[in-house]
Amino acid sequence: MPSRLMIVDDSPVMRAFVKRTIALAGFQTSEILEASNGREALDKLRGSPASPAVDLILTDINMPVMDGEQLIGELKADPGLRSIPVVVVSTDSTENRVGALLRLGASDYVRKPFPPERLSEVLGGLLPGGAPPAEEGF
Repeated sequence: MPSRLMIVDDSPVMRAFVKRTIALAGFQTSEILEASNGREALDKLRGSPASPAVDLILTDINMPVMDGEQLIGELKADPGLRSIPVVVVSTDSTENRVGALLRLGASDYVRKPFPPERLSEVLGGLLPGGAPPAEEGF
């Protein structure tokens, strides 16, 4: 079943890389939404007629306007959005920071730079339908 995803990162290059990694891994997507910060992501999610708006969110931490930590807090406080799994994809990977984000409600954490297989493994465990067929991928 195709999934609807959202990538939240202030870097268009990183958003494109994550998108390409998802495609190469063989995940079926109906749509991949993009946002350059947490505020833009929330605006898109809250303006979506679909429920839930997406099946999974991948977010960076350090972004202007609203960072990833604030985004996760807002998502988990919103009854209509709190069930969406959130994967943090960031270079900021100190043990304290990762622990704080997981306690806040992040489902997993992927450290940049990451091998495509790591992202595939995380998505396979969180998306409806699980991992793509074995012949797909890298």
